[in-house]
Amino acid sequence: MSGGDTWLPSLITETPQEGFALAITLSQKGVATTQPDAEVRKAERPEYAEEADSLIAVSHVIATHFQTVAAANDYWRE
Repeated sequence: MSGGDTWLPSLITETPQEGFALAITLSQKGVATTQPDAEVRKAERPEYAEEADSLIAVSHVIATHFQTVAAANDYWRE
């Protein structure tokens, strides 16, 4: 990602499901920013893909991002 790329114009989504998808994207972007080499990420994936602690950690990060998106969307109140 170069400094000029705008990939996140808003946290506002139409539905909670879209919000959850955005939370996953935020998580993925965080990993890609932390480790920009896709080949390194791919090589390391088998090490954590079947590790319960790693999968729980990933779920926690997604949940944290989902909380942020939900708050930005006023919890999709009508």
